[in-house]
Amino acid sequence: MATIYGANTLSSGYDVANSLRFEDGSTDYLQRTFGTSSNSKKFTWSFWFKRSRIGTSEYIFENVGSHTLQGSILFDSSDRLQLFEDNLGAGSNTYLITNRKFRDVAAWYHIVIAVDSTQATDTNRAKIYVNGVQETSFATSTYPSQDHALPYISGSGDPCNIGKYDNTNGNLSGYLCEMVFKDGAQLDPTSFGEFNSNDVWIPKDLSDFDFSGTNTFFLEFKQTGTSQNSSGIGADTSGRDNHFTVNNLTAVDQSTDTCTNNYNTMNPLENYYGAQTYTEGNLKSVSPSGNAAAPIGTIGVSNGRWYAEAKLTNQSSNQTLIGISSNYATQTDFHLGRGATSYGMYSNGGAYYVNNGSANAYGTSYTTNDIIGIYIDLTSNKLYFSKNGTLLNSGTGISITAAASTEAGAYFFSGMQWDNSGTCTWEWNFGSGTTYSISSGNSDDNGYGNFEYSPNITGDSTAKSFYALNTKNLAQFG
Repeated sequence: MATIYGANTLSSGYDVANSLRFEDGSTDYLQRTFGTSSNSKKFTWSFWFKRSRIGTSEYIFENVGSHTLQGSILFDSSDRLQLFEDNLGAGSNTYLITNRKFRDVAAWYHIVIAVDSTQATDTNRAKIYVNGVQETSFATSTYPSQDHALPYISGSGDPCNIGKYDNTNGNLSGYLCEMVFKDGAQLDPTSFGEFNSNDVWIPKDLSDFDFSGTNTFFLEFKQTGTSQNSSGIGADTSGRDNHFTVNNLTAVDQSTDTCTNNYNTMNPLENYYGAQTYTEGNLKSVSPSGNAAAPIGTIGVSNGRWYAEAKLTNQSSNQTLIGISSNYATQTDFHLGRGATSYGMYSNGGAYYVNNGSANAYGTSYTTNDIIGIYIDLTSNKLYFSKNGTLLNSGTGISITAAASTEAGAYFFSGMQWDNSGTCTWEWNFGSGTTYSISSGNSDDNGYGNFEYSPNITGDSTAKSFYALNTKNLAQFG
């Protein structure tokens, strides 16, 4: 369970508005063919990244001239960061692999890769920084020879892909924001970020950044178009118009889950017994048939009022559950609602929720394409559900155990299928965006979230405001 979340403050001074969500299964990527770089001996990459899966190769960037002429930045199948340029035609290559493993799917990482092959000391010719600190421990460290040009990792000539590997495996699944390539200069991380008063590494406003250099670009993912221009998702906002083509990415892939406001997603690391399959930035969960343990999100809550909604887009039986859990899964059939502090509303016509293995009359049935709202009130210790915007049970909440008295000490959003032959698919919206289109658009009282229905309710005869589950709201209410 993650306990540290980046940017857990109300204001960082500079807030990043958008990220872009990549999905391997959809072959999402950006591409551009660059001209000759200003200086392929000196350049810097900077980007923020939030992983969605681990244990597989994930290419952030790749430039392939041929399979013997290649430059790439990737996480390998051991979750280590690699910088790689194979330039055998020039009799040289560069190969850095960290010992550090990047396995936190709840956190944003800032990566800076800074190259200057003119340096006399080999370790100064290629540097990797993680969250403002230089990486010094490497499993492999082959540095470029002095004055060696690195045209492929500096983007010269051939098609350059962001989020795609030229071969069959290794496409990206995760969130990317604030990506900068600086052509012609080796920069340290303070050009892009700084430590705040809480000693948390945060991004800087780059409005005064020097964006000179032929191949320099800045991707902020502010736009939603699909053309290779300033209105496209791959728009370069550096002023140099080095825009990228868009491949299988649409407006629905733009997200407000960023390095300055981290949102909850479902958590593949807490996926006991491998029951769930997660895609689309861990916002789409497929529950298989058979007994399984209840999945949970990346962020648990112990105070405040929190809202999420999910659309049931596939159901092959009526044993679908949605709700919250504060129980650790200890066996394969520890499904949602089986534990004393686990609450799941069934989809079938019996109109009930399950807690501690017992059924209790509540609400109504739901089925494919219904959107279920979940409201966790940890001020009054109540749980509410809505169906397509209508509050169930006449607004009377389900009494729940206070979070402090639960096994985990916090509640997590959860949804699953419990049936020996059925499956289900939940598509989640925690406020940062979702995999389905939102037709109305509702935010919480702090202005966060883009929901189909309002997070505010009148339940138990009292008006209540609920909030999107992100680190900005956690800093205030959590």
